[in-house]
Amino acid sequence: MLIDINPADNQDVKNRFRRISTFLFLCGCLAMAVTAFGLIKDKNPLGNKEWQMPPIYAINTNIPAPNTRSEETPWNLILVNKWNTIPDNYEVELMELTNGQSVDKRIYPELQEMFDAARSENIYPIAVSGYRTEMKQKSLMKEKIAEYKAKGHSQEEARTKAEEWVAVPGTSEHQIGLSVDINADKMKSTGNDVYEWLRKNSYKFGFILRYPADKTDITGVIHEPWHYRYVGKEAAAEIYKRGICLEEYLNKTNQ
Repeated sequence: MLIDINPADNQDVKNRFRRISTFLFLCGCLAMAVTAFGLIKDKNPLGNKEWQMPPIYAINTNIPAPNTRSEETPWNLILVNKWNTIPDNYEVELMELTNGQSVDKRIYPELQEMFDAARSENIYPIAVSGYRTEMKQKSLMKEKIAEYKAKGHSQEEARTKAEEWVAVPGTSEHQIGLSVDINADKMKSTGNDVYEWLRKNSYKFGFILRYPADKTDITGVIHEPWHYRYVGKEAAAEIYKRGICLEEYLNKTNQ
């Protein structure tokens, strides 16, 4: 049996159909938005607790924009500090040491030679930190900031103090694989014995004390007697002889 529908009833059905369609469309849009928000949120499982590196310009307005390394700059003399960020095109090929640390494979022979020479004189150094990823550098910064906040400092104060000890990610020499933090095997040597031997002999193997006590204003880093950087034997010998730092050797100081 057919049901006769008059024009008025037909128009009413059409209107109800449009309202239902619009409602379903809006529900679909809302569902898609909720799903997208969930996916974005899942990409940061730590939420706001994760330390985010502030823009470099907010830390020091003297820092230039990231640039690419000039082809004229030898790989061993690349300058990385708070005013010179790691070039965008920088790549490193690593060599793993026996203790699990890694360094740029090009500096490994001289590093091994230096350690062997020290041991021949009853000085026993160990590489406690070599190459670091950006993620590792961020983690170190986060930990240092938390340490100062636990002592009662504000977030800004904690960050400022942390940056005296930990390089802002993207400005650390450890991220280019050319630097090594060297301490003593405490069972066989003292830290002072190792630092003194390195200070007097590291240049013979192409390494320099990167952050001397009297160059803090130039390097932007406090004195670190354990931090050694490979620059090659020729540059290291001149830097040692003249008592200068890498920035002065390259004539790229910010003073």
